[in-house]
Amino acid sequence: MQKVYRELTDKFRKQKGIIPHSTFRKVASKLNRDIDTSLLLLQASGYPIKQIGKNYILETYKRDYREERFCVIDIETNGSKPDEFQVIEIGAIMLQNGEIIDRFESLVKCDFIPEYITKITGIDSKSLKDAPSSREILQKFRLFLDSAVFVAHNVDFDFNFLNRSFQNLGLGSIGNFKICSIELAKRTIEAKKYGLAHLNEILNLGTKTHHRAYSDALTTAKLLNILLSKVPKNIKSTDELIRFTKENIKNK
Repeated sequence: MQKVYRELTDKFRKQKGIIPHSTFRKVASKLNRDIDTSLLLLQASGYPIKQIGKNYILETYKRDYREERFCVIDIETNGSKPDEFQVIEIGAIMLQNGEIIDRFESLVKCDFIPEYITKITGIDSKSLKDAPSSREILQKFRLFLDSAVFVAHNVDFDFNFLNRSFQNLGLGSIGNFKICSIELAKRTIEAKKYGLAHLNEILNLGTKTHHRAYSDALTTAKLLNILLSKVPKNIKSTDELIRFTKENIKNK
């Protein structure tokens, strides 16, 4: 699926955010579904695509990023490999127009927590005994995430771990666009270090960062608002913001 997302995005960007039915059909055929089912699968995964008549548009291509929904996420896990370990806590903040419009927070049932994880997070197996299952929480989180832009500090870890966890549970994959707040910080502010704790301190974000999912997501959300206020004025759309973060588009 990730290859299909990338190929579609490349087609959209080459054609200024809109592709004809023939182009979509050619790319979507790789999903081995009929074209209508392929569209539904993409939309269900969080990929921001919409059909208008015989054309398809990438909704993030022209949408003003200031009106975008950003889902700022942090997870705690009992290990680094999603095929062997699992999410034990997830926290997320939904931001739009600089305001918190929704929140998501939950522990996740898990029978095995290594001692070093407990030392870092304070989470042990007893605290997770009566928590909801991984399937239940990730299904609810999929609905919460919707098609918002996925944001995290060191986003590849959270995104890839959750994406693989979804796949392992038969919940599909994540098609949402993503932004790394570390990379965005490097392009918009100067700092000696870009770890969350350090940025929290020097920017006076005022939240505790102690390796708990919700508090770290809240800190990252506050950081994101500051970073967005420093994005160059020539960056207008969500797609431009994503490319600016990844490719360091120069200020005009």
